[in-house]
Amino acid sequence: MSAPIIRSLAELRALTRAWRQAGESIGVVPTMGALHEGHLSLVRAAKQGCDRVIVTLFVNPRQFNNPEDFAKYPRTELADAAILGPLAVDALFVPDAAEVYPAGHSTVVSVGDVSQPLEGAHRPGHFDGVATVVTLLFNMTQADRAYFGEKDWQQLQVVKRLVADLNMPIEIVPCPSVRDADGLALSSRNQRLSRKARAQAAALPNALFDAATAMAEGAYEPEVLAAARDTLAAAGFGEVEYLARCDSESLGPPIPGKPSRLLAAVWLDGVRLIDNVAVG
Repeated sequence: MSAPIIRSLAELRALTRAWRQAGESIGVVPTMGALHEGHLSLVRAAKQGCDRVIVTLFVNPRQFNNPEDFAKYPRTELADAAILGPLAVDALFVPDAAEVYPAGHSTVVSVGDVSQPLEGAHRPGHFDGVATVVTLLFNMTQADRAYFGEKDWQQLQVVKRLVADLNMPIEIVPCPSVRDADGLALSSRNQRLSRKARAQAAALPNALFDAATAMAEGAYEPEVLAAARDTLAAAGFGEVEYLARCDSESLGPPIPGKPSRLLAAVWLDGVRLIDNVAVG
């Protein structure tokens, strides 16, 4: 049995209104589809923490600064509905672009500071698109809690800042990254890797974990990062857009005594992969 698909805001609001009247809590798992075990781990967490769970499926055009990337993004709605069936989610909300951005829509939500380095520098406008659609989906679903994976670490920090700054009545629940047996973080984009590239891709998490361990043990950071870049190049990776240690919350330079994170965006086989690991 597949998850029930809802396409209109009016139908969604009718459901959430009834749940609210019954005193039930609502959790939302925002996705762009092409669901994998990482997404399902978020759904399971939502099922444990909420009475009702909505999964949203919307490939948001406003967070793609590359039209080719938007066109190639996997779209597997029927398979997604089927994979959610055994988890007994209460609704799969699949709006079209006109439902999310009706004619005349002109409001953009922009989060400063934490959105500017790393992804923000390499994908101009990306986080404006993320912040805008997340705000819309939170308002549409009227959820009490929203579940996000730590794999997209900077996105998680942007959403947390958005909710804090705008005093949104919703709790952001971070969930650990889910990895394949070889360590590669699950991602819908992994589907686009060739068999050879998929085997090579394991070098990314290995390099990050090794570098994070070395830095936590006091190794000289520039040398550690240079060695990690050499490892990736030797494994067949192309451009490294960034490989940096940052403060975990602000994404600025590391602050002594505060948690830090090692984040990377790299290209392999024409596919852009991102990952991150804690340092220490």
